[in-house]
Amino acid sequence: MSNILSHLDPNLVSEVKDAALVKQIDENVQILREGQYVKVVPIVLEGLIKVFTRHEEKELLLYYIKPNESCIMSFASSLKNEPSKVFAVTEEATSALLLPVDKVSKWTKQFPGFNTLFFQQYNLRYSELLDTIHHVLFDKMDKRLYNYLQEKVRLTKKNPLKISHRQIANELGTAREVISRVAKKLEHEGKLKQHSDGIEIL
Repeated sequence: MSNILSHLDPNLVSEVKDAALVKQIDENVQILREGQYVKVVPIVLEGLIKVFTRHEEKELLLYYIKPNESCIMSFASSLKNEPSKVFAVTEEATSALLLPVDKVSKWTKQFPGFNTLFFQQYNLRYSELLDTIHHVLFDKMDKRLYNYLQEKVRLTKKNPLKISHRQIANELGTAREVISRVAKKLEHEGKLKQHSDGIEIL
């Protein structure tokens, strides 16, 4: 059971154990799409889930769900019984605790600690989304790209990263040609090295 639940009411933890499902999900599996009604709220036990939005074939990375974290967008949609406004895809093989939405609604009313748990998640995501907006509005693309790659290395613990310019462009909401040009500039500055199948941070 996730450490995120360890401080909660023992009765709630018992109900979660009875109702929730632990699922192993392969890498690069879409677990939620825009317009889909949320049936479960995930808590990541191991692995990494990428949450992003898409508009006119362009994507923008919103945040990653790391171990002992959940998805506040799924949580909000489930409580309001509204379609999802985001996409979620596993960045790597992931183990997740899946909370049924009917139980989530019940637990928010019955257990104050459960609400506190998700308010903490809201605060975390709010800060991350503010950072994303700041980077998009005020940072030049070379800084955005380098910070993105550093964060990717930190989260995945992989360097070099097996990733294409198109994938990066999708996540940063820009064009592949822009990423190719900026990556070449960063390589000339000695900050990264490009390989045939990925990029290495130096």
